[in-house]
Amino acid sequence: METLRFGYRYFKRNMPMAILAEALSFLGIFAELLLPLLSGLLIDFVIRKGEVKEDSGGIFHFLLSGRFGEPHTMRLFFAIATAFGILMLLRIVLIYIRDLIQEWIGLRLETDLRYMTYGKLMDLDSATIAEYNSGELLQVLNSDTIMFKELFSHRIPYLGDSVFMLAMTLTLIAGINLSFLVIPILLMPFLVRSVLNFKRRARENFKGIRQKSSEMNLTTQENIAAVRIVRSFHNEELEKEKFRNANTSFLDARMKQIWLSSKFDLTFNTIRQIAYISTIVIGALLVMQGRLTVGYILSSSTYVMRFMNNITNVNNHIFNMQQQTIAGLALKRFMEKESKVPEDKAAKLRCDTPDIELRDVSVEMDGQEILKHINISIPYGKKLGIVGETGSGKSVLLKTLVRFCDITSGQITISGHDIREFSLDNLRKMYSYVFQDVFLFSNTIESNIAFSRADIDERMVTRAATDAEAARFIDALPERYKTIVGERGLGISGGQKQRISIARAFLKNAPVFVLDDSTSALDVNTEHVVLRNIYEHFAEKTLIITAHRFSSVVNCDEILYMKDGMITERGTFRELMELGGSFAHIYRVQQEQQADEVHLVSSE
Repeated sequence: METLRFGYRYFKRNMPMAILAEALSFLGIFAELLLPLLSGLLIDFVIRKGEVKEDSGGIFHFLLSGRFGEPHTMRLFFAIATAFGILMLLRIVLIYIRDLIQEWIGLRLETDLRYMTYGKLMDLDSATIAEYNSGELLQVLNSDTIMFKELFSHRIPYLGDSVFMLAMTLTLIAGINLSFLVIPILLMPFLVRSVLNFKRRARENFKGIRQKSSEMNLTTQENIAAVRIVRSFHNEELEKEKFRNANTSFLDARMKQIWLSSKFDLTFNTIRQIAYISTIVIGALLVMQGRLTVGYILSSSTYVMRFMNNITNVNNHIFNMQQQTIAGLALKRFMEKESKVPEDKAAKLRCDTPDIELRDVSVEMDGQEILKHINISIPYGKKLGIVGETGSGKSVLLKTLVRFCDITSGQITISGHDIREFSLDNLRKMYSYVFQDVFLFSNTIESNIAFSRADIDERMVTRAATDAEAARFIDALPERYKTIVGERGLGISGGQKQRISIARAFLKNAPVFVLDDSTSALDVNTEHVVLRNIYEHFAEKTLIITAHRFSSVVNCDEILYMKDGMITERGTFRELMELGGSFAHIYRVQQEQQADEVHLVSSE
C-alpha cells in the first residue's frame, strides 16, 4: 500500500480522466455481458419456437412482445440481430475511447515519473549516487518508470474491470438460476489458494529478474564505455564470457517465472474445464426437469466460463502487479534518498566577489579522515596552487568548496557567510570548475563549450577556445565548431578534451576558476600558454589549481603542499624552494626529468 500511495502522488492529477475511462469501461463491459442473453433468445425463440412467458428474455422481454415479430420469424431474428449489433458497436466504441484515454494517461504519467527521477538524480550528491552502479540507475530511471506507470494506467484499471465483470457475471448467473452459483462457490477456495500462492512466489521471482536485469545492464554499459580498454588488452573473450554469464542468469530468472506460470495455468485450466463440464451437466438436468430452456444453457455456460476467465485475468493482473510493485518500490526508495549535502533552495544570498576562507576544516569518509584541520584564506583575485602526493586530499578539498561533499568539522565561509547559507545553485554559479575526469557530451564542440550559456554569441565561443589553446585544432576539423565529438569525447585526444573543458570554464566566466589537475594531458608549452591567458585575461578572478606537475603552480600567490590530508608546507614558490622541503625536492626532480626528455627528443 505504501508503494501505491507513493505512486498516487504523481497519478492524482490524472484522476478525473481515469474515472471517466473506468466509467466508459464499465458501460462497455455491461454491454458485452448482455450479448449471451440475446444469443439465448436467438436459440429459444428463433431457431426453436419457444413458449413466451412473463419472465422470458429477462431485460430483453420487450423483444418478445410481438411488436418486433413473432417467435420463429425472420422479423424477430432481425430485431435480435439489430440489438446484438447495437450492443457490440457500443462496446467497441466505448472500449476504443477508454483505451485512448488510458494510453494518454500512461504517457503523461511516464513523463512525470521520468522527470521526477531525473530531477532527483540531479539533486543527489555524488556520494549518494555512488551507492548505485550505472546499471541500477538505468533500471530506475528507464525500466522502472515504464513498469510503474503500467500499474496505474493499465493494471489497476484492468483489475477493476475484471472485478466488475465478476460481480456482474455472478448477478446474471443468479438471475438465470441459482443452481449455477454452486460451481463458482465450490471452486473459489481452490482458486483463491492458487492465486495467493502464485502471487507470493511471483513477487520473489520478479525481485530476482529485476536484479539480473540490472546486472546485465551494468555489464553492457561498462563494455560500451570501456571498449577501447578491452580491445587494447585483447580481453574480448573474457568480456564475452562475463556477458554470457549475466545473460544466462537473466534467462534462468525468467525461465523460473515461466515455469511457475505454466504450473499455475495447468492448475487453472483443469479447474476451468471442470467448471464448464459441471455447467453443462447442471443445465442439462434443469432442461430435462423443464426448469430451464436450451438458450439459457448457452447463456449460463458462457457466463460461468466468463467468470472463470476473469479469475484468470485477475490472476494475470496480480501477477503483473508484482513486477510493477517491485519497480515502484525501487522508485520510492530512490526518491526517498536523502542527499548528504542538504540545502535551503529558497536562500537568496549571492556574492559576485567571493572571499573564501577555510577554518579548521576536516572531512571524514567511510570512517577515514581525508582532510585534517585545513586553514586557508583565499581573498578574491588570489591565485592558489595546491600540490601533493596522490591521495593527499587535493580533489576532496576542492569539492568541499562547491559542496560536492560536506565537511565533517570546521567552517567554510564566503565573504563572512557560511557556505550552507547559499543555495547550491547560487554557490556553484561562483565557480568555473574543470574536473580531473573530463566529460564531453555527445554533441558539437560549440555546444560543449557553450554548455553553461547556450544562447551565447558565437564569437564568445571562439574567444574562449582561443584562450584555452583549442582554436587551432578545432579549425583544422572538417566541421570546425560543428564537429560532433561523440559520447565521452571519443574521437579526439585527451589533451584536446581538456582544452575544450577549459574553454567551457572560460566561457562561464565565474568569479572563481577551479582547475583540478585539468592540464595533465597538455604539453608543457601549451599548459604555459593556457595559464598565461588566465593570468592576463582573467587577472581579477580567483584561481585555484591542483596539479601533479609542479611547474603549473610556480606563478601562484601561494602554494600549498599536502600530504595525508594535511598542509605540510605553504608559501610562495621562492619561499618553498628556499625551505628545501618536499616541494623543492619534487620540483627539482621533475625539472631534471623534463630536461632529460627534451635532451632525448633533440638527440633523436
